[in-house]
Amino acid sequence: MIEIAPRITVDEKVRFGRPVVKGTRVPVDLVLGKLAGGMEAKEVMEEYGICREDVLAVLDYAAKVLSREGIKVVG
Repeated sequence: MIEIAPRITVDEKVRFGRPVVKGTRVPVDLVLGKLAGGMEAKEVMEEYGICREDVLAVLDYAAKVLSREGIKVVG
């Protein structure tokens, strides 16, 4: 297991090496998808057994990954 960001880890034996909330099998993209789909953070926390700090860590990780993304406009 490697911690790639605070509270976010990857392990090739857990969820095929996708980023998850540390100490769980809850993928980062699942949490983001639930929030984007309209679930309240509290609902996500209750459904997946994670805490507020985990949800905030997911959002922080996603923001940092997206900030490094480059987009080429072709047209």
